[in-house]
Amino acid sequence: MLSLDQISELLGKESEVLLQHQSKTIDKSMLHLPGPDTVNRIYQPSSRNPQVLRSLGQLFGHGRLANTGYLSILPVDQGIEHSAGASFAKNPAYFDPENIVKLAIEGGCNAVASTFGVLAAVSRQYAHRIPFIVKINHNELLTYPNRFDQVMYGTVEEAWNLGAAAVGATIYFGSEESDRQLVEVAQAFERAHELGMATILWCYLRNDAFKKDVDYDLSADLTGQANHLGVTIQADIIKQKLPVYNGGFKALNTGTSSYGKLDERIYTTLTSDNPIDLCRYQVANCYMGRMGLINSGGASAGEADLADAVRTAVINKRAGGIGLISGRKAFQRPMAEGAALLNAIQDVYLNEQITIA
Repeated sequence: MLSLDQISELLGKESEVLLQHQSKTIDKSMLHLPGPDTVNRIYQPSSRNPQVLRSLGQLFGHGRLANTGYLSILPVDQGIEHSAGASFAKNPAYFDPENIVKLAIEGGCNAVASTFGVLAAVSRQYAHRIPFIVKINHNELLTYPNRFDQVMYGTVEEAWNLGAAAVGATIYFGSEESDRQLVEVAQAFERAHELGMATILWCYLRNDAFKKDVDYDLSADLTGQANHLGVTIQADIIKQKLPVYNGGFKALNTGTSSYGKLDERIYTTLTSDNPIDLCRYQVANCYMGRMGLINSGGASAGEADLADAVRTAVINKRAGGIGLISGRKAFQRPMAEGAALLNAIQDVYLNEQITIA
């Protein structure tokens, strides 16, 4: 297990900024923080039925992070989202669905999230050995010219039949198709809850207008609002990219444009420039942590992947999040190395010296 000194070394020059920071924005006492009693304390008072609570218990009760309140999930749906060749060329073994599930098991993950096809191909062999999360909608890149739209690839009933503990879906908030996606996913999540499955929403922003002087689809204020829309349709867990910037609403409200609503205190009181405070704003928009926030592990960048994954985990944990969902950094390398990277992420959450900021 990584020690605090090893984690600090991986953080490099950001070590003090991230490990010693004490937030003065949204106080930690206001948050519903993860813990061994997460399902009973946070989810049980809600309208979730006993079957959903059992499914959430499966997710939180599996792998190296079992019964800590934290989640480490392996997501592999990039074969559709980014093309199989581009995703698996670095490690062709992952064209075979069984190796995807094996990596999640070897890596000590709470669950594996993948496509209908991947999980159905091995469901009788593995659905009882590790919780399955079926990603029910995807964007595909064969339409010419490429367009970005999440469409359903199967039914919630099909996910239930192959033994899933949860379903996941993406909404591209800000896109022309977002209204339709919002309705589709809300209806799918309602049905999933009826059948006793948990729900995870990928709350992503997608609009060319968000990419101005910087990529405001990584802005705390815009991603935070996307999270708030996600918990509004009763997603149990929110997946969001780690915020890098702030001021998205301001940037889109320049000149003759009018976009959204903002309050200056979003930037002066509720956040700061520290990455932990930017992430905490995302947590706050998840009903102050009542619905847990997991951050994305992001793309693979080679040798920097381990340090980057540990950095993201530290920020998420100290902000009040509940874990990390990391795919390409893990499966685009040999299985043993991928499992070790997943373990390093988990070590951050298991380290009692890394506490809420």
